[in-house]
Amino acid sequence: MARINTNYDKLAAGYLFPEIARRTNAFLEKNSGAQVLRLGIGDTTEPIVPAVLDGLHAGVDALGKTESYSGYGPSEGINSLREGLASLYAERGLTLDPSEFFVSDGAKSDSANIQGIFSDDCVVAVQDPAYPVYVDSNVISGRTGKAYDNGYEGLVYMPCTEENGFFPDIPDRKVDLIYICSPNNPTGAVATKEQLKTFVDYANQNKAIIFYDSAYASFITDPELPRSIYEVDGAENCAIEFNSFSKTAGFTGVRLAWTIVPKACVTEDSEPGKLHALWTRRQNTFFNGAANIVQAGGVAALSPEGRKQTDEQVSFYLENARIINEGLKSLDITTYGGGNAPYVWLKTPGELSSWDFFDKLLNECHVVGTPGSGFGPAGEGFFRLSAFGHRENVEKAVFSIQESLKI
Repeated sequence: MARINTNYDKLAAGYLFPEIARRTNAFLEKNSGAQVLRLGIGDTTEPIVPAVLDGLHAGVDALGKTESYSGYGPSEGINSLREGLASLYAERGLTLDPSEFFVSDGAKSDSANIQGIFSDDCVVAVQDPAYPVYVDSNVISGRTGKAYDNGYEGLVYMPCTEENGFFPDIPDRKVDLIYICSPNNPTGAVATKEQLKTFVDYANQNKAIIFYDSAYASFITDPELPRSIYEVDGAENCAIEFNSFSKTAGFTGVRLAWTIVPKACVTEDSEPGKLHALWTRRQNTFFNGAANIVQAGGVAALSPEGRKQTDEQVSFYLENARIINEGLKSLDITTYGGGNAPYVWLKTPGELSSWDFFDKLLNECHVVGTPGSGFGPAGEGFFRLSAFGHRENVEKAVFSIQESLKI
């Protein structure tokens, strides 16, 4: 008899972003002709840069010639892309073997799929607030109990608050798997080397594994802040890092990412190389590799001209963040993030709940953002605005907030 995975029924509510869409559509149905300015979902808006387009076109053209046609490629990614990624990290003084890079179709899927090479009874710790996929994928995998007002039973939450600068303390008990995101989605906070070192030391002492999401690393402008966890001594023994071309090169719909599994990385019951071998086997079993065309675009994005053009686009989004930040501060709204990340994290005025502020912002200003509570219990009373948007729309949204928000 076929039976469903009842862990899906544990999910506390509809996924955050579909709920935002539902409320926005309901508003539009009642307000025919209204223009909604969207600073909610972190989706890129600017066209893919010319150097990367040339790479994508070259990838297409190669498929049209007998001598350059390629079918299945290696599941781990083409060599030129893996070597290019290793060179990128080498610029930061990091020595990583190209074979430790695994190319995929998204950091989101990898951050969920990576659980499959670990025991079902692993205790999981997450930053709170956190990108929803970290929590929801563990619920679906059966690593949690039921949902309560303060989160899921069995999941260890590491609160990120104003008091700790939105970077958590190490867990107060033994955990096995730890999710960290820096620059952080949703708070925009960036971990220092000293802060990361506390987690690396904890993980090595407890034989835990850190899942380090660095998908927004290219937005870090402060040279003193780490772009990779491997800038911290000892991290290669305990950390798996995820990164992506999505926000750096506008590949949110194109889909290309990478995961680094160092051969030195170990658990309490494995020797060096085992995790690397398990992830290799997992990818070869479930995944046939990212699209050849897309990988050609990734190689182009790592070229000198590709880097120059994508860096300019990152700077464009960071300028959007500055505009949002300054507009909110002009209303005496407390904000965080934005300087080294494409997200602005604001404290809801008047102690409004996150969803109440969502409705207020939508109805009064016709602006859509993301309620902080959708990212976890510690996100209540906060709100995320995204800097991904056309400049004209960002400026319109900020002006509308300044003119129409009733505080």
